[in-house]
Amino acid sequence: MLKRFLSIVLIGSLIFLTACSSREEKEEKTVSEADLYTAAEEQLEHEQWETAIKNLQKLEENFPFGAYAEQGQLELIYAYYSSNKPDEAIATANRFIRLHPQHRNVDYAYYMMGLSSFTKDKGMFERVMPADLTKRDPGAARESLANFSQLLSRYPDSTYAADAKKRMLYLRNVLARYEIHVANYYFKRQAYVAAVSRGRYVLENYPYAPAIPDALAVMVQGYHFLGMQDRANEALGVLRTNYPDFPALNKEGEFNYEYAEHMGERNLFGTLTLGLFTKQDTIGFDTREIYDAEYQRTPRVKN
Repeated sequence: MLKRFLSIVLIGSLIFLTACSSREEKEEKTVSEADLYTAAEEQLEHEQWETAIKNLQKLEENFPFGAYAEQGQLELIYAYYSSNKPDEAIATANRFIRLHPQHRNVDYAYYMMGLSSFTKDKGMFERVMPADLTKRDPGAARESLANFSQLLSRYPDSTYAADAKKRMLYLRNVLARYEIHVANYYFKRQAYVAAVSRGRYVLENYPYAPAIPDALAVMVQGYHFLGMQDRANEALGVLRTNYPDFPALNKEGEFNYEYAEHMGERNLFGTLTLGLFTKQDTIGFDTREIYDAEYQRTPRVKN
């Protein structure tokens, strides 16, 4: 009797679960492509990024060749970027470019790749509090610059070209300033050849960056420490002519080497420890202007 009762309960449970599963599958199948896309659009408008991402992923999985497929992929790039998932945004943009190289909005995918790389290296804290990106690893900045350059070379008349140019200018300035920070570090380690190389690199690769006067000063100081005074004087002449008010120049236009020489001094302990535990003064060439990193709101592609 008990066995018969348990069998009836088990069979009833299986029937119930099967019915529920069938009903759920039926409900999922009844969600149309238009419904998913409309829901995702509303969620994007209300900044409900995670929910929008899920619906856009469902749209791509269930309707890969539908009427909203391509637009949904573009919206997914935007959703990933807005939810602080730059790697996912870049991967999705790359996939869109690979699948739809002739799409009328493929320039947007290139633009979003650059934009995602632009913010890729920012942690949660940096998104709230401004950080000095010129002291960070320049990998993300170089990647972003390359992506924006690709956009401009392929689509110079793109809607996003003007904003890309502004960001490229900012990125070049960041990369130039990074080289100066590295040069200052080399001075602390008395690696004068390496410091001079960094200054020369800025002159050759970022000729219009605000870091140029610091690059010249780096070369003046580095050549001086290396005993190559003729080279130091050449760089000094350029610095004096173009930036007569540079802080390291006195009223007569002479470079202040006294402080530089003091910076280069090192006691026995400092020499043995390579300066790692010795506090030293440093000129710290850094006459940069304050860049405005605020740009227009990230656009979305509309049909």
